[in-house]
Amino acid sequence: MMRPSLMIFSGRGRQARLNAFVRVAMHRAVALVGAILSLPLVIITALLIKLESKGPVLYRQERVGRNGRPFTLMKFRSMRVDAEKNGPVWAQDRDDRTTRVGRIIRRIRVDEIPQFWNILRGEMNFVGPRPERPHFIRQLAEEIPYYEQRHLIAPGLTGWAQIKYPYGASVEDARQKLQYDLYYIKNQSLLLDAAILFETIKTIIFSRGAR
Repeated sequence: MMRPSLMIFSGRGRQARLNAFVRVAMHRAVALVGAILSLPLVIITALLIKLESKGPVLYRQERVGRNGRPFTLMKFRSMRVDAEKNGPVWAQDRDDRTTRVGRIIRRIRVDEIPQFWNILRGEMNFVGPRPERPHFIRQLAEEIPYYEQRHLIAPGLTGWAQIKYPYGASVEDARQKLQYDLYYIKNQSLLLDAAILFETIKTIIFSRGAR
């Protein structure tokens, strides 16, 4: 029986591997520049989080990366410290667990800035399927065929699914987003990456879109 990964990556050769290497190098270079330029914003955001509520500035959470390997994703904390005292739940678009500062930084994507570090460490790229938590991966893999194929490449800070589909908070949403993730995996290129980054910037400027 043919594996789905063979269909996704069929026809790839040395040139494709070279293109992938160039893309990863560019993603890391952009992340380094972004980390340096965003330093003043990082300091301001950290101070605002500390002033509003007790708890850590950064939120660390296990996510599933390329080939199913777990890694620690970092974000600015946008929710109350006790947000998941009763266990993991789907994040909502208008989540009452978020703090006032958290709502602002999530709307303009500032909470994602610490993931520049994940990109520099080689755990993520700028563009790719958004990494999910192991708890939800197990559930989604049981209910959605080929769901784990999205782990064939490194996850991204933004992705094709994030700009094409509303904020997902259910199995059906994940099923729809998977179609966009697999399309990206099959057709990934510098041009497509540039288009996704451009659309992401538009989303941030106009405070709309999904995650």
